Amino acid sequence: MYLVQILLPLFDPQGRPVGREPVDRVKRELTERFGGVTAYLRAPAEGAWRDPEGEVEHDRVVILEVMADELDRGWWREYREELERRFEQEEVVVRALPFERM
Repeated sequence: MYLVQILLPLFDPQGRPVGREPVDRVKRELTERFGGVTAYLRAPAEGAWRDPEGEVEHDRVVILEVMADELDRGWWREYREELERRFEQEEVVVRALPFERM
């Protein structure tokens, strides 16, 4: 099994809040495809990274995660690209971790 996590931004590139509906849409889509989703919405994570010019960028994100029996890399790549378009991001992080149920 895999635990797949998606880090979604709370603000667009212009600094405006993305609002609740875009995140709710992703939650609905993941629930339909995987049968459920866990969303960490109340305490946004804060990210920081260096851009190509060496400036430090900051972002606030929420994390959505699903459990999947198989990892369909093609589907996840296409979904990540769709989320990048919707959220106007250069990159949306989608990461998969293998795990065992105990």
